[in-house]
Amino acid sequence: MAAALEGIHVVEIANYVAGPYAGMLLSDLGAEVVKVEMPPSGDPYRAWESGTYSSAFYAHNRNKKSIVLDLRSARGREVAQLLAQRADVLTENSRVGARDRLGLGYDALRQRNPRLVYCSITGFGDSGPYVDRPGYDTLGQAMSGLLSQLTDLQRPEPMGISLADHMAGLFAAYGVLGALMAREHTGVGQRVDTSLLQASVALVAENLTRYLASGEVLTRESRARTAQVFAVTDRGGAPFVIHLSSPDKFWLALLDAIGHTELADDPRFATRSARQRNREAVQALLDQAFAQGTRAEWLERLQGHDVPAAPLSSLDEVVADPQVQHLGIVQEVAHPEAGPMRIVKAGVTLGATPLQLRAAPLLDEHRAEILADLGLPPDYLPDSTPAPR
Repeated sequence: MAAALEGIHVVEIANYVAGPYAGMLLSDLGAEVVKVEMPPSGDPYRAWESGTYSSAFYAHNRNKKSIVLDLRSARGREVAQLLAQRADVLTENSRVGARDRLGLGYDALRQRNPRLVYCSITGFGDSGPYVDRPGYDTLGQAMSGLLSQLTDLQRPEPMGISLADHMAGLFAAYGVLGALMAREHTGVGQRVDTSLLQASVALVAENLTRYLASGEVLTRESRARTAQVFAVTDRGGAPFVIHLSSPDKFWLALLDAIGHTELADDPRFATRSARQRNREAVQALLDQAFAQGTRAEWLERLQGHDVPAAPLSSLDEVVADPQVQHLGIVQEVAHPEAGPMRIVKAGVTLGATPLQLRAAPLLDEHRAEILADLGLPPDYLPDSTPAPR
């Protein structure tokens, strides 16, 4: 069966996370994504750990084709412009104005290709007082309010994952799909813009809307209290979580599981609002109870009582999880030169239009193929660095 985006051609002029993640999501759906990389070493994520094929790189670049183009050279820019001229989509995540100076901005390219969907990912937007600032993931998390919902503001710590980058990539792909659908009706493309700031603010929309409605400034603790979410450890320190939400049945089942049904009528805990007000007392009760056994024992008992509970899994535990294995979330792909590697497949399954899952490209791996598609000889780019092997 054909993939959902089969026949869609994407040019990606992007490095690190946000832009490559957007391109990868489109490639998963079947789009052909040509990744333009600068000499001599390509996307800096290639050498994030070592060599030119780090796990950080192939985590964000599966299914793509690679060509090295020196966009500072006339022929490099020419090839990039030819790629954009035949493309359906171009994605980029440079600082504002960088692509315009190379003749690869939206206004220049749409003159050659009115059907082009041009997606730009920036740090803080394409205009405004922050337009010239460098944009990085942690800045997007911090300025959007996202980080304030994830860390203790009295002892702030950065997160161990680039949430703002990934959210920007996700919203970029979402915007591109919308623009492609609109093109079916209008016949013309359009510009799609997102930023680390805009995407991350969108992620905290529920909490921010609550502030707009009530004036209450929420923190990480606010949601935990409202949703009755608890993190606990067993006698050996193994962490797990409980999410009671709003139905009283989960609270009553929890009391039964830990052997404290007498607390059902305790006025501190008799209603959801009372439990929210007395969260610290609930936490103390749970800490004392769960210190008497192992996580495995408690999870089995909690699940037997239909209490929403789960291990707070480390990454190795995620890979070993039976449900993760059942869903086939971790897959092995093989590259003819780089060899086999395990990767994480897309976060969605389409029943009738299967997703692609191929290894990320070696640097400049598809140069000859891409040049041939453009009607150019393989030696058309003597000023580019040959692909390392």
